[in-house]
Amino acid sequence: MIEFRRVLELQPDNIGVRHQMRRLTSAMVPFWHIQMLNDTRRNDAFERAIRKAVEKEGPDARILDIGTGSGLLSMMAARAGARNIVTCERVPVIAEAAKRIIALNGYEQQIRVVSKSSSQIIVGKEIEARADILISETLSSDLLAEDVLNTFEDAHARLLRPGATVIPRAATAMGCLVESDVLSQHAFVGDVSGFDLSPFGALSPQRLPVHGTMTSWRRLSPDVDLLRIDLTAGEHGAEIRKLPIPVLKDGIAVGIVQWMSLDLAEGIGFSNHPDENSDGGWLQVLHTFPQPIVVAAGGQLDVMVGHDRASLIVLPAPGLSNGQRNETTIGGSGRQID
Repeated sequence: MIEFRRVLELQPDNIGVRHQMRRLTSAMVPFWHIQMLNDTRRNDAFERAIRKAVEKEGPDARILDIGTGSGLLSMMAARAGARNIVTCERVPVIAEAAKRIIALNGYEQQIRVVSKSSSQIIVGKEIEARADILISETLSSDLLAEDVLNTFEDAHARLLRPGATVIPRAATAMGCLVESDVLSQHAFVGDVSGFDLSPFGALSPQRLPVHGTMTSWRRLSPDVDLLRIDLTAGEHGAEIRKLPIPVLKDGIAVGIVQWMSLDLAEGIGFSNHPDENSDGGWLQVLHTFPQPIVVAAGGQLDVMVGHDRASLIVLPAPGLSNGQRNETTIGGSGRQID
C-alpha cells in the first residue's frame, strides 16, 4: 500500500494503481462495515447507551473503545461530552481512515486512535489508567465469531477498573425452527441426475447467513432464547445444554434461524429480529441440521445449544422423539432415512 501511494503521488491519474489500491483495501475491510454504519436503529441505540454512560461516569471518565471502525462510537462519546477517549483498531488501513474521519469532524482532541489490537494495549502506555467505560461492537451475527469472549475477558482482566460500565452488557442469541425449500437447497443434497449424493451433505456449512426479508422461510416454532452471554463477566466457560423447543406447526425443519438481542444499558436494547426488516450489517444466521427433521404441531424438538470459545453450538439432541424423524426431502421430494 505504501508503494502504491508513492506511485500515486507521482502519477495521480494512474488508473491501474488506483484499481489495485482499492482492490487491496476492499480485501482488508469486511463488506458489512458500510451496511452497519447505515443502520440507523443500531446507531441510535448505541448512542443512547453511550450518553447514559457518560452522564453516569462524568465527562472526565476514561473511555476505551475496542474496534474503532470508522470512529463512530467514539465520536458519539465525544459528542456526549467525554474528553478522554482511547480507541483501538487492529487493521491499519481502518485505523488510518478513522483518524482522518475523527479529525474531519473536529474530535481529534478528545479521541486518540491506537493502531493495535486491544490485546496489545498496555495500561500506562497506550492508556493512562484502567478505563471507566468500555464500548465495543465486536459482535458477529452469530455472536462469537469475532473473538468477543477473549476480547472482553482480557479487557476485564487488564484494561478496565472493577465495576466499569460495559456497552453492551449482554448479548442473547434468539431463534426459531424453520422450514424452507430455498434454504434446503443450500444446506442439503439428495438425488441428483439419478445419483444419491446425500453423503455430501455432511460437508455443507453449519451456518448460513440469511435475511428475514430476502429468503422464503416458514416458522415452525415460537421465538426462543438460545443462549445469553454476560459481557460484564470476567470469564466465560464453554457450556452446552438441552433446550426443548415447542413445535407450533407441522413441517420439515431445516434448522434454526438465529438473530441476536443486545442489552446495551438499563432500558436500552437492540435486536436484528427478522420481522423488523433491518438492512444493517448483522444478518440472521441459519444453523443447519445434519438432515432435515420432520416435526409435528404440539410436540417438541430437543436441541443442544451452547458455545465454545469462538462459535455457537446448535444441534439436534441425540435420538429423535415425539414422532420426529430424519428426512432427506429436498425441495419437497426425496427419500426418508429410517
